Amino acid sequence: MPKTEVFNKELVLNQASHVFHVKGYNATSMQDLVDATGLNRSSIYNSFGNKHNLFLECLKVYQSKYQRSISNLLLKANSPLKAIESIFELYLDEIVKDDENKGCLITNCKSEMANQDSTIHNFLMNNQKNTLALFEDLVNQGQENSSINSHRSPKDYALYLFSTIQGFRMVGILIDNKQQLQSLINITLQNLK
Repeated sequence: MPKTEVFNKELVLNQASHVFHVKGYNATSMQDLVDATGLNRSSIYNSFGNKHNLFLECLKVYQSKYQRSISNLLLKANSPLKAIESIFELYLDEIVKDDENKGCLITNCKSEMANQDSTIHNFLMNNQKNTLALFEDLVNQGQENSSINSHRSPKDYALYLFSTIQGFRMVGILIDNKQQLQSLINITLQNLK
């Protein structure tokens, strides 16, 4: 009878995510994952199949964390413009708290792997599609209640906000000055008013 491995999957995914986040996918070795998780190689292979599948699981967990956080922000926001501001402020807080200057795991993955692997590419495209749809919906609501101007279509503003978030996350790797980053948020929001 095969031996059944018992471990906390959520903890292992968090530990592996940290390694991928700090080193990137390509620079992370199986030994790095063994050291970080405390699992032996066979346990990692038996549980996740390979490094690629483990990385994809880590991306999904990371994505879910932010989806839950953003859903909570949307419930608390009293306007579409405030919801957009709250999303940026969520990322601002993450940047300021990031002592290792890791950046966003998904944004980092995009710059490292988007054109190397079709499964990762599809994951990133789906993530982008969902984020664009969220911003488009918020802009549409904001234009309907006149809190967001109608100079551009909701689709155009959604792409603007998405690309601004991507740039914001990249800038945050090297700049963690809260006032400077807040200024970027203010400029972005001003363009919508």
